[in-house]
Amino acid sequence: MAEKRDYYEVLGVAKGATDEEIKKAYRKMAKKYHPDLNPDNQEAEAKFKEVNEAFQVLSDSEKRQNYDRFGHAGVDPNFGGGAGGYGGFGGGFDFGDIFGDIFGGFGGGRSSARRNAPQRGRDIGAELTITFEEAAFGCEKEISLYRTEFCPECDGSGAKKGSEVTTCPTCGGSGQVRTTQRTILGNMQTVSTCSACGGKGKIVKEPCQKCAGKGKVRKQRKIKVKIPAGIDHGQSISLGGQGDVGDKGAPNGDLFVTVSVKPHELFQRSRYDVQCEVPITFVQATLGAELEVPTLDGKVKYTIPEGTQSGTVFRLKGKGIPVLQRSGRGDQYVKVNVEIPKHLSAKQKSLLEEFEKLDKGNNHAKQKSFFEKMRGFKKE
Repeated sequence: MAEKRDYYEVLGVAKGATDEEIKKAYRKMAKKYHPDLNPDNQEAEAKFKEVNEAFQVLSDSEKRQNYDRFGHAGVDPNFGGGAGGYGGFGGGFDFGDIFGDIFGGFGGGRSSARRNAPQRGRDIGAELTITFEEAAFGCEKEISLYRTEFCPECDGSGAKKGSEVTTCPTCGGSGQVRTTQRTILGNMQTVSTCSACGGKGKIVKEPCQKCAGKGKVRKQRKIKVKIPAGIDHGQSISLGGQGDVGDKGAPNGDLFVTVSVKPHELFQRSRYDVQCEVPITFVQATLGAELEVPTLDGKVKYTIPEGTQSGTVFRLKGKGIPVLQRSGRGDQYVKVNVEIPKHLSAKQKSLLEEFEKLDKGNNHAKQKSFFEKMRGFKKE
């Protein structure tokens, strides 16, 4: 017989763990290995029993004290006492408080009804790439995808037309089987999916050839998707009921379309604002000029004042992205950058040199201030 593992190790808690930490750890481990979530998995079933045993000792102050002093010998009735045995649990143990948030109960009642109820269809996902402008103003697109639907040949029954479908003799049509396990806590009932019918409660004698008795097939479909104005890169759109088909009497899953937005040549986005950079000449910056600026609505005229510095940002109110599912729009911010010419003719150089002589630094206040500070600078 394999040596028992340390109970604290089983639950993954420290020896000095509080009662609440032990209960929280047990809840997590019990959910992970519960037979209902791991049908026909003997390893998970063994782990579940081990977790239950560890919790029953560590959640009882007297048993825990004996375990901390004597180890497994202090709580094993085969050693003649220690923890007073497990006879006090003779009729079984109520797990309702532990499994309430996991299964809504344990061993029967409402939880069994839920597990045996028709299952909702699976949610599916798709990706769609759109342009910057389409994201800004919205559009309608058509996507192609595969999803599970009822088999058109057998209408979801899984049986060949005209063949007989009988109630599963193993589970009596419930789709579940109950197993009584004798544990250190007493008799404990667990519910698992019937392996004979796969939880359907019916036995198909002649399976439908088109769906191999599954009742469902994968189909390729084209679906139109309305993209709302203002959607951003990475956001998703939910289309209710457009996912995989559910069981008979259960709703379909949903379709989630994740949007990718192509980068724009001129614009960058910041929430609902648009940013762009416009190069201007030295003369335009100095004398001022009327610029032609691109926006999402088309080109607009914008006048910059004389003496505009490189890096200055101007705001175009209401020229940004429409706010998603609300009224209003963001703004556009235009940053002007002065482009310094590189290849000047002799005449151009001469004119600039003449300009420099005439200027005498009077129009370069920042440069003048800098050199004044430089004169007072001393290296330590």
